[in-house]
Amino acid sequence: MKRVIFFSIFTLMTVAFTKAQDATIRAATEVNDNENPFFSEWATTFGVPPFEKIKNEHYIPAFTKGIQEHNQEIAAIIKNPASPDFKNTMAAYDNSGKLLEKVSSVFFSLNGANTNPEMQNIAKKLSPLLSKHNDDVNLNQKLFKRVKMIYANRGKVKYDPDQLRLIEETYKNFIRGGAGLDSAGKAKLRELNKEISLLQLTFGQNLLAENNEYKMVIDKKEDLAGLPQDVITTAAEAANADAATKGKWVFTLQNPSVMPFLQFSDSRELREKIFTAYINRCNNNDAKDNKMLVEKLVKLRREKANLMGFKSFAAFMLDDRMAKTPANVYDLLNQVWTPALAMAKHEKDDMQQLINQSGGKFELMGWDWRYYSEKVRKTRFNLGEEMVKPYFKLENVRDGIFYVANKLYGITFTLVKNAPTYYPGVQLYECHDRDGSLLGVVYMDFHPRAGKRGGAWCGSYRSQSYKDGKRVPPVMTMVMNFSPPTADKPALLTADEVETFFHEFGHNLAGLFRNVRFDGIGSVPRDFVELPSQINEHWAFEPEVLKVYARHYITGEVIPQDIVEKIVKSGKFGEGFKSTEYLAASFLDMDFHTLPQEAEKSDILKFEDESMNRIGLIKQIPPRYRSTYFQHSMTGGYTAGYYSYIWAEVLDADAFEAFKETGNIFDQATATRFRKDILEKGGSEDAMQMYLDFRGKKPSINALLENRGLK
Repeated sequence: MKRVIFFSIFTLMTVAFTKAQDATIRAATEVNDNENPFFSEWATTFGVPPFEKIKNEHYIPAFTKGIQEHNQEIAAIIKNPASPDFKNTMAAYDNSGKLLEKVSSVFFSLNGANTNPEMQNIAKKLSPLLSKHNDDVNLNQKLFKRVKMIYANRGKVKYDPDQLRLIEETYKNFIRGGAGLDSAGKAKLRELNKEISLLQLTFGQNLLAENNEYKMVIDKKEDLAGLPQDVITTAAEAANADAATKGKWVFTLQNPSVMPFLQFSDSRELREKIFTAYINRCNNNDAKDNKMLVEKLVKLRREKANLMGFKSFAAFMLDDRMAKTPANVYDLLNQVWTPALAMAKHEKDDMQQLINQSGGKFELMGWDWRYYSEKVRKTRFNLGEEMVKPYFKLENVRDGIFYVANKLYGITFTLVKNAPTYYPGVQLYECHDRDGSLLGVVYMDFHPRAGKRGGAWCGSYRSQSYKDGKRVPPVMTMVMNFSPPTADKPALLTADEVETFFHEFGHNLAGLFRNVRFDGIGSVPRDFVELPSQINEHWAFEPEVLKVYARHYITGEVIPQDIVEKIVKSGKFGEGFKSTEYLAASFLDMDFHTLPQEAEKSDILKFEDESMNRIGLIKQIPPRYRSTYFQHSMTGGYTAGYYSYIWAEVLDADAFEAFKETGNIFDQATATRFRKDILEKGGSEDAMQMYLDFRGKKPSINALLENRGLK
């Protein structure tokens, strides 16, 4: 999809701007032209951003000039007296806005990975410029007229397949951007886009603040019972960073802190305390409460969908995805939900039995689940998280990921020394193809900090493109929130973090391998984008792979065969919980965005309860993301699209079967097909057609159910 700017999915926003602020921007642009690093070519290693030279005051002038240049480029297309053709309209439009993309990719990437109050204020100041510009382009009738003419006559001209794809996608994007609306409709769309964008921004900022501000302080050593030493050490280091808590232990709502506490702490009272804080983020009736924002977002999104001719916002969003309709999404979710819920109930019964046998006189609750699940796993498989973590040193896992990529595709990764970086510890790697050519480079950013939003993601500072007929390699970035090292131990990852590392690296491979001529067909549908990431997870715990990278961080000993066998045997353990909490969030996302106006709810928590009761979710399992911290859905990235992970899993489970069917998980012919038919093509072809080209048949849900142990 051709984007007017490189919007971060979590930072698209808008606020009112005064004439005085407009004047300030114009003045800043004039003053900083000669010293602004965005206004010149970057003479850095691989052309990465010169982070040390980029200052906060450079952004607004660069965005402003980028918009001005883009407007001039579009004006030139419109004023061209020649009849519209591919070169003077489609290619020209596809090549426009490069400065805007350049500054946007840097700003929005850093605003997610390393933000600060000043950057957040800059983001607010930028938003009216970006929101208005986006609408100005999408609703430009003279530009759309040329695009429409080429689209209408596409059957009369012989185009290359990717040229035809660009024509069709560009026309579709203009229609979805409101180009077909009348004057009143366009004005209304602008208003809705502004309001939606501001609400999405505020939601994300509230959540970031809530995650950063909460601290559970422990001052009694006996309250640490059950916790592994590295978890205790990390909590002590966090406490010592603040004079007010020095000598104590601090636990936060960041996953590397809260999840181990819930998994290992013997204190049921403290588990309940931090669990309650976790599931009530932005739901505390204070300045960071998100309930009203969710209510407004759902209403405005539905209004936008209705304006665009769709019954619901989900219908509008899905019309441009593989799923096509809400009914298709619900059908898939329901097929997996029934066996997943049954398994989750069985897991609950097992844990309740353990509680009863140990003399506990209480009912299993949400804050007990991870704690007793770990105990059941130890009893059933003689395997605990702390048995495997010493073999998952971060650097070793990274090398294992590189090993898999090399075995599959023949590519190599080398650390770039003294590369420009935006934060200490961030690393840059260059990636070379089998023939020695440069595929691209990738930044890796591993650990939590106050300026980084939660979760893990992959993006780019420069997407793959073509210039003067030559491929321009991408500058990728992988951002995670893994367990940090301590004073006496390196970073040791949990099994979930290992899987996340492989997952994000799969996204990275798709970015590195992408080889399309036109930016406008670089992106795949949201429910296809997770295929490259999720299939890469399959290699993480294969015995052949574990023996390569899983080495004890002290002795260097390869993970023993008996532990490997236990990992394999316990691979589907806890799948009922994992599947159920994920699916519950997917249902919630869809329910919000298929809600008709006559059924509108003002009580968001009541709506959430009704949604979860309708599918029979047990009280011990909250949805993975409750409404007030459901960032995927409410900030715009996976709106009416959180189902995408399970949709793509149908594909990735079936695709991995293609490797297994050969008897070799590193089969070169299959890997080459996957690279050529999927990873390199971006959005240059229909997603299902790309999959059919690779697999030769449509995917079956059976592989997914078997993969999750639900069949």
